[in-house]
Amino acid sequence: MVAYGVAMAIRHLGVRPSDLALAAALAVVQVVGSSFAASGQPDRRGLDVAAYLLLAAGPLALTLWRRHSVAALAAVVVVTLAYLLAEYPFGPFLLSVVAALVAAVVQGHRVAAWVGAAILYGGHFLGMAALDLAPGVTVEALVGVASWLALTLTVAELARAALERRADAERAREDEARRRVDEERLRIARELHDVLAHSITMINVQAGTALHLIDERPEQARTALSTIKAASAEALREVRATLGVLRGGEAAAPRAPGPGLRRLDEIVAGAGATGLQVDVEVAGPERPLALAVDQAAFRIVQEALTNVRRHAGATSATVRLDYGERELVVCVDDDGRGRVQNDAAGAGSGIEGMRERTSALGGRLEAGAREGGGFRVLARLPLDVPA
Repeated sequence: MVAYGVAMAIRHLGVRPSDLALAAALAVVQVVGSSFAASGQPDRRGLDVAAYLLLAAGPLALTLWRRHSVAALAAVVVVTLAYLLAEYPFGPFLLSVVAALVAAVVQGHRVAAWVGAAILYGGHFLGMAALDLAPGVTVEALVGVASWLALTLTVAELARAALERRADAERAREDEARRRVDEERLRIARELHDVLAHSITMINVQAGTALHLIDERPEQARTALSTIKAASAEALREVRATLGVLRGGEAAAPRAPGPGLRRLDEIVAGAGATGLQVDVEVAGPERPLALAVDQAAFRIVQEALTNVRRHAGATSATVRLDYGERELVVCVDDDGRGRVQNDAAGAGSGIEGMRERTSALGGRLEAGAREGGGFRVLARLPLDVPA
């Protein structure tokens, strides 16, 4: 029961087994080292039971340094002063003071550490003078002890600074890892949104067409159903490709061409199948684009046309690609109502997703009603993006 009570008390004080082991080792060093040192100091008081208790008390107090570093420092200073003023032999007993000062500084109690050092310094020499133990204290002794304490505190400050730098670096690594995870999560969310929104919109329109014409014009209904089949197959393929990236390894390898402007005809044809007339205009010399720019341009056109079919009530749209020297301008105009519900305000995931894609490349996106009617999506994508 006594052992259990002691163990619970130690746990309550936040003492770890490693701290107890370190304190025990330090106590052994101080006791054994002071015993050997005493043989060469016949003018000092011999070690007795009180001296050994003081030599063990300092390391014992240090077991509290994790949660009570100021209290541990105060106890070590008191014990050390008592040992010094009792005129016991000099030796490694000062190791406890060094450890307590360093622990206090590292824990953030820098003022307490400097005050503790000052108390130890002043208490030592003033106590010796009051007790008439060392009437011949020299300047060298005063300066030497002061220098030793200052050096100890300086080393403690350097140790604290090194630990802070390491902690800052660790936090920076964790923040960077979280940022990359968030960016990847948003990228996958955008990909899934763009794929599903485009395909499901087409499926919805074609399903309505097939339902309306299935009795009167079965051939046109069959065409609409064929479009639905192709759109659903494409959606499944792209979703599987995206999920393959999440799985990693061989599953992540692309099995079909990824999204890019070389597939622009596909989304134009898909939009045409829903009854939307889409014209494509290209200005400037076409040239290979960085993968990120190519994919972003494709997804912006895809999402813009999806929004046109879903919200704008338009009958026609124009896609313009302007290859400049430093940027690719992607513009999608329609002749609809001039708004895309909440997306136009940036509240929906469509416009917001396009804006995120553009911003990630260092470009900018404008989306809003056009003068004279209709809606415009205008993205400026820089070309100086690493391939």
